[in-house]
Amino acid sequence: MISYNIDGVKMPKIRRRDTSAWIKAVAATYGKRVGDIAYIFCNDDKILEVNKQYLQHDYYTDIITFDYCDDEAQMGRHDTLSGDLFISLDTVRSNAQQQGTTYDEELHRVIIHGILHLCGINDKGPGEREIMEAAEDQALALRDKG
Repeated sequence: MISYNIDGVKMPKIRRRDTSAWIKAVAATYGKRVGDIAYIFCNDDKILEVNKQYLQHDYYTDIITFDYCDDEAQMGRHDTLSGDLFISLDTVRSNAQQQGTTYDEELHRVIIHGILHLCGINDKGPGEREIMEAAEDQALALRDKG
């Protein structure tokens, strides 16, 4: 089940049913299915608090993904994605402006970015950012078709 929650912000204008179907379709391209996924849309203050408290990072970011897939694997479900995804709408908005894209496009890029992390794609090591960006572009193209 995919849930959409807010913490200190208004719910972004996303089509939840369509977005959930898109997320499931992207996961399926990686041979995964969606278990319990919780999106928490928040502001910069909240994401900084989460980043400091759980990751010991003292900076703002657009998304923090907590991966619970190992819990699913222990229950014998190795193909099931599960996690909490905190998204700062403030950072999404500023990133969209910096990159010359729309807020909606950037929001969906970040929404799927967390799912791609759960699918095993990283973006911190050498060459990984390019792989992640290509995967995001592929996922966004899938959304545009749907």
